[in-house]
Amino acid sequence: MAVSRGTGTSCGLIRSQGKILWQTLAVLFLFAALSLTALPGAAQAQTFTITNFEVEGNRRIETSTIIARTGIEPGQTVSAGQLNDAFQRLLDSGVFETVELTPRGSTLVIEVQEYPTINQISIEGNRRVKDDVLLDVISSETRRVFIPQVAEADADLIAQVYSSQGRISATVIPRIIRRSDNRVDLVFEVAEGTTIEIERVSFVGNRAYSDRRLRRVLETKQANFLRTFIRGDTFIADRIEFDKQVLRDFYLSRGYADFRVNSSNVELTQERDAFFLVINVTEGQQFRFGNISTVSEIPGVDAAAYQDALKLKPGVVYSPTLIENSIARQERLGLKQGVDFLRVEPRVTRNDRDLTLDVQFVLTKGPRIFVERIDIEGNTTTLDQVIRRQFDTVEGDPFNPREIRQSAERIRALGFFAVADVETREGSTPSQVIVDVDVEEQPTGSLSLGGSFSASDGFGIAIGLNEANFLGRGQNLGITLSTAQDSEQYVVNFTEPYLLGRKLRFDLGLGLATTNSSFASFDTKSVFFNPQLSYAIGELSSLRLRYGWNSSEMTQQSGQTNGAVIASEIAQGERVASSIGLSYVYDSRLGGLNPNAGVLFEANVDFAGVGGDSEYIKTTARAIAQQRVLNEEVVLRATLELGALNWTGSDFSRTLDRFVLGPNVFRGFEPAGLGPRDLSNGQDDAIGGNYYWVARFESDFPLGLPEELGLRGGVFYDVGNLYNIDNVNTAGANIVGANGALRHVVGLSVLWDTPFGPLRFNFSKALKKESFDKEQNFDLTIQARF
Repeated sequence: MAVSRGTGTSCGLIRSQGKILWQTLAVLFLFAALSLTALPGAAQAQTFTITNFEVEGNRRIETSTIIARTGIEPGQTVSAGQLNDAFQRLLDSGVFETVELTPRGSTLVIEVQEYPTINQISIEGNRRVKDDVLLDVISSETRRVFIPQVAEADADLIAQVYSSQGRISATVIPRIIRRSDNRVDLVFEVAEGTTIEIERVSFVGNRAYSDRRLRRVLETKQANFLRTFIRGDTFIADRIEFDKQVLRDFYLSRGYADFRVNSSNVELTQERDAFFLVINVTEGQQFRFGNISTVSEIPGVDAAAYQDALKLKPGVVYSPTLIENSIARQERLGLKQGVDFLRVEPRVTRNDRDLTLDVQFVLTKGPRIFVERIDIEGNTTTLDQVIRRQFDTVEGDPFNPREIRQSAERIRALGFFAVADVETREGSTPSQVIVDVDVEEQPTGSLSLGGSFSASDGFGIAIGLNEANFLGRGQNLGITLSTAQDSEQYVVNFTEPYLLGRKLRFDLGLGLATTNSSFASFDTKSVFFNPQLSYAIGELSSLRLRYGWNSSEMTQQSGQTNGAVIASEIAQGERVASSIGLSYVYDSRLGGLNPNAGVLFEANVDFAGVGGDSEYIKTTARAIAQQRVLNEEVVLRATLELGALNWTGSDFSRTLDRFVLGPNVFRGFEPAGLGPRDLSNGQDDAIGGNYYWVARFESDFPLGLPEELGLRGGVFYDVGNLYNIDNVNTAGANIVGANGALRHVVGLSVLWDTPFGPLRFNFSKALKKESFDKEQNFDLTIQARF
């Protein structure tokens, strides 16, 4: 029975649950049917006919402006979707913090809350970067509407300023302080963070050049103990991109035509306080120029003359710069011959077997396009003519894209502009172009304070005031005041780079100099005036024509007894030398075919006697040959320097007129420490000589220390002679060394390129000298700017 009761009860429960389930399904079905029936009515209830508007909450924005912004016209029937669009338009205007639209019958109520205005902007927490610098980069302004999105963007811009200085962990948070009358103070809270340095820079794939040599090419440097002064060891992403391009230019200029940078990986150290920079490169093979030829596709143009104009020869290491220079040389020849629209197209053929590149220069006619005009904008100080004279092209000339690019580089090289963009656009006809020059001026004046030390003059301070763009005319005006323990100099220099609108440089120097040297038994005072004209006669050579006027006087030092020669020269009193001179300079060290070798030759001759008291012919010459070897890490340098004074006057010359050698010419001796001397009256006076020659052989090389220290070693060997005193008053004198004798000096050098300036420490030993010479075993030269 228990089981039956149990079974009957279960069946009744099942029947009861089934009844409830069917009732539930019926109710759901009825609800769904009613909902479907009511849909058309619901859609109709979401449309509104708006005849009136009410705007609430606006203070600055006019009511009519807000209504117009909704895009709803009075009497218009709008749907809920159109109301949502109107809401979005008001919100997107960027002037409302909150917007609410409420239809009330035929009236649309618009409630807005305007963004506050910015009362003031301040920056807190910044110590490394001044407020002015950071405020210049942001868009938010006082008395303007505060927009949160703009403030967030400004915070990112401020963070980028810190990132450019290597502080990539810097954070900037914009905050507001509510004020009365719906105003806010905008505050950027800055956490500057620490500078993330580059601990190591290494390379993968380099075989021809060592890591040390390649690191010298990059702007990015490894961290070292001079990190306080060297900013190149901070991580800056843009600088690394620049370094990749510089690295590519370095290899291309040395013949590696297939060079590429595969990747540059920057990884944080385990301590997360520095970076490792690894640059992966593929060098490829070094190519040299093979056959160099020129062909002409222009009737009547002889290719042979253009071939003769080339200086490029087979066997020279390949460089795109050399090809560009060759094109420019041939185009200039075409301009002289009156060949308009000449284009030189280099066609390069690879010879992988012998690793050469044959270059064929093809002379073709370019499109007949003329320069309509050159428009210059942005130059508020610099005169138009200063910019225009950087163009070899003028209005009406045939258009040459290469000439325009070179002109743009010359404008940038002036240093007068922070930005200098040169672009071309189509002119009034398709056959004409307009050259647009857009520049942004930058300060060109400078005030410098420097220090120096030399064995001859001691410690000194130099103050310089210089204006590189005087009165916006591109002229340079400089004033230098230099005072040392034993000398003073006050000089004014002026330079006009384009005299009379031509490529003729004019330099003018005038000043006053005095010396009170412990290495001589007399003091000097001189006033000088030196105008000079310079003109380039070739790509690597120039001529200088100058006039010199110098009034000088030798005076006796207080309490000093002089020898017979110096006493007679002091007795001559003030003397004036008026001379004209000519100089020739040839320098291939920067613009020659070989970037690792170069030659400098300089010859000078001066004729005195164009008025004044002194009459002489003074000649000097200098030749320097330089070569980099052993992975370009070791520099070999040989210098030959000589001079001759031929006195043509009836009187006697002075020590000031003759050659007196110092450590900058012949190392290992005191200033005026070698050459003829007068030992009369118990004195030991250096009196100089009429002739001298010095040969210097030196080499500098790395010391195996981190290159960021700027320390290099050197060895040198100097040999030379200073002799002849034919035009000296020898009455009562006791002269030694007049016939001269060879001196030989060897030495070691430590060269330190510091942030304050280059230092050179010379340790020398004279292998051969005269008994009366004044040897100097250590010499330190300092020249610094701070």
